[in-house]
Amino acid sequence: VQFVESGGGAVQPGESLKLSCTASGLVLSTNVVGWYRQVPGKQRELVARITRGGITHYADAVKGRFTISRDNAANTLFLEMNSLGAEDTAVYYCNKAPAPGFTTIRAEAWGQGTQVTVSS
Repeated sequence: VQFVESGGGAVQPGESLKLSCTASGLVLSTNVVGWYRQVPGKQRELVARITRGGITHYADAVKGRFTISRDNAANTLFLEMNSLGAEDTAVYYCNKAPAPGFTTIRAEAWGQGTQVTVSS
């Protein structure tokens, strides 16, 4: 399984970005998948996930600002991020995610991630 994340960049507070994740060796629509982010010195955290049925869940920190979606035909996962703030600065990754009600998952190999930097 290989994930390739893209779409990150440097933006100012309040701006938007849309991240993409293409997967090979894994059919996204048949798995619970999500977006994670990590800042240096901290654990990687799950910020959004989407179930096989298309139900979405968000971390409180991003609820109302981020939207996760999936293009089944292209086997691509997206994360639309609005009203970005400095606290959103991190490297963003996609991978399998725990199903609702569970907290752990045996993740696949992590991709290189895509850096999001929010600064004025």
